[in-house]
Amino acid sequence: MQPSAVPELAHTHTRPIHWVATAAAIAGVVALSSAVQPGSATAAQPTTRTEVGSAPADAAPPSTDGVHFPLTCGPVKAVVVKKVTGDLDGDGTPETVAVVHCDAPMGTPPDGVYVLTRGTAGGPARVVATLVDPKDRRTVTDFALDAGTVTATLLGYSTADIPSCCPDLKTPTSWHWNGTAFIRSTPTESHTV
Repeated sequence: MQPSAVPELAHTHTRPIHWVATAAAIAGVVALSSAVQPGSATAAQPTTRTEVGSAPADAAPPSTDGVHFPLTCGPVKAVVVKKVTGDLDGDGTPETVAVVHCDAPMGTPPDGVYVLTRGTAGGPARVVATLVDPKDRRTVTDFALDAGTVTATLLGYSTADIPSCCPDLKTPTSWHWNGTAFIRSTPTESHTV
């Protein structure tokens, strides 16, 4: 056996005092961390996206519950997949714009976009305008409402031969109320996907 060239270091051997010092340091950290705590957390509930300003309680936006959408779904039901609310016509009461399609178990069902206003005598909201008809075979993406203008990107098909799974046209579109009807604005040509 060859002797070590380095002399033995007394501080490299643990002694009970080292363990006592380590335990005291850990106890100090635990005590300090229990004394210093962050503020209590609060959970904020998600809100429905609305236009600027808050409406009085009697001017709540129309609900999509119980609305009969002009959509033929056969044995499946119509589902609201997106919605935004805001005052579209400047009358001080909010409207709801809903993207709706049939709850098909397979495939890509076409979307319809409908404007809802409050019903009469506490009844369900009613559809007052159709912005996108499901018969046009469009899928709605990038759906929003800003300053009374509804915007969306419509995915569609250049011919009837294109399968529903694979839209080949992409058209940015917007609608605004001109005082008598919703006016649709689109760029001069659609983009291919």
